[in-house]
Amino acid sequence: MIRIREYRKADLPALYQVSVMTGDGGGDARHLYQDPDLMGHIYVGPYAECAPDLCFVAEDDLGPAGYIVGTVDTRPFEALLERAWWPSLRARYPDPGAELPPDCDADTKRAHRMHYTAVIPDAVVAACPGHLHMNLLPRLQRQGIGTRLLERWFSVAREAGAERVHVGVNPGNTGGLAFWLRAGFERINLPEGGDSARAVWLGRPVP
Repeated sequence: MIRIREYRKADLPALYQVSVMTGDGGGDARHLYQDPDLMGHIYVGPYAECAPDLCFVAEDDLGPAGYIVGTVDTRPFEALLERAWWPSLRARYPDPGAELPPDCDADTKRAHRMHYTAVIPDAVVAACPGHLHMNLLPRLQRQGIGTRLLERWFSVAREAGAERVHVGVNPGNTGGLAFWLRAGFERINLPEGGDSARAVWLGRPVP
C-alpha cells in the first residue's frame, strides 16, 4: 500500500537518497558522486528546512520512496535561502571558483551551485511565481503516485496563495518531461538568448 503524507524530519535521509537516485536524467546518480548528499542539499534540504508545510512524502512498506516540495513565491524563497540555508553549506563545501573547467566532477559542480546559486529566469518567475520539485523511485512510478502527490501539493499551495507555478526539467529526463506535460504544464517561452540549455521550463495555473 502506498501512502501520501506530510513530511517529518525523520524522513530527510531517505528523501536525500531519493534525490540522488533520480538525479541522472531521472536515473540513479550515486555512481557520479563521492558525497551522495550533495543533490539533496540543493533539491530537498532547502524546502524541508524553509518550507516544510509544502513538503509531502510518498511511502510504501519499504519506506519513503518519493516526495514533492516547493514554494508559492520563488524570489522571496531564494532570499530566505541566502540567509538561512546556503551559508552553512558554503562553509562546509569550499568554493571551487566562479569558472568551472569543462572536465570537473559532479561533486565540484554541486559545490559550485551552492556558492553561485542558479537564478531562475525572470520570464519564468514573472509567468509562474511559484515552483516545485518532485521525484519518485522506480518502484513507485507508473502507478499514479506522481499525480496524487501533485494534487496534494496543489491543494495546500492554493490555500497558501499560489496561483501559478513552474518546474524546470532536465532536457535529458524524457520521462519527467512527459509527466509534467500530461499534468497540464506548458512550455514557458524565454526571450532570445534566455536560459534554455540548463532546463526546459514549464508552468501552469494552480487548479
